[in-house]
Amino acid sequence: MLVLLPPSEGKASSGRGAPLKPESLSLPGLAAAREAVLGELVDLCAGDEEKAREVLGLSEGLRGEVAKNAALRTAGTRPAGEIYTGVLYDALGLASLDAAAKRRAARSLLVFSGLWGAVRVTDRIPSYRCSMGVKLPGLGALGTHWRGPMAEVLPEAAGTGLVLDLRSAAYAAAWKPKGEVAGRTATVRVLHAPTRKVVSHFNKATKGRMVRSLLAAGIAPAGPAELVEALRELGYEVEAEAPVKAGQAWALDVLVTEVH
Repeated sequence: MLVLLPPSEGKASSGRGAPLKPESLSLPGLAAAREAVLGELVDLCAGDEEKAREVLGLSEGLRGEVAKNAALRTAGTRPAGEIYTGVLYDALGLASLDAAAKRRAARSLLVFSGLWGAVRVTDRIPSYRCSMGVKLPGLGALGTHWRGPMAEVLPEAAGTGLVLDLRSAAYAAAWKPKGEVAGRTATVRVLHAPTRKVVSHFNKATKGRMVRSLLAAGIAPAGPAELVEALRELGYEVEAEAPVKAGQAWALDVLVTEVH
């Protein structure tokens, strides 16, 4: 099972770990594309601060993020699973999983990123600010920049099992499973059952809890149909729509009655 996650807008501090070692990151096929983004981002943020804030879409209150980006090559690092915070990651609660579940998380979770493309939760990275929606002056739109490298690398990373896609739209645009991989991919919406509307906060929280439930139970569904059954056994109310033709993903709706 491969679980595709969005990053979090807010991030923990870099910590006191050793500086970034790009060659140590998972998915080495993304190395050249990572270096291109990292190099331009560091140069941008080491130069005109106002231009950097404009490009990155940062408010006055986030001015300090520019200096953080300028120091990315020398900043301390922590596992990505500790860097990413926010609603989804709070609900996922990686730190409180038992040892076996943590090993499953290390194998199965992949976090998408405007800067790194995608990383495992065990990859050591510094704290940064660079969303997939950013357009760098030299490279252009990061979503477009990542599509080619992702298309080369991600099908192999997907292996032969289930791909559970929990990404937001901006990050989903960087790689869309195709062909045989798409047929074993499941996308998920979380709906407020009484209104049938998506609400951001409990959408993220429910996705985090759902992944935690699968990891803690040691369940690795072989495909989307098995995922639906597993989630129902874990107490989730799930509606599923199988693809009508080859090359399409399954669409799952998880229904919740309380906003929390």
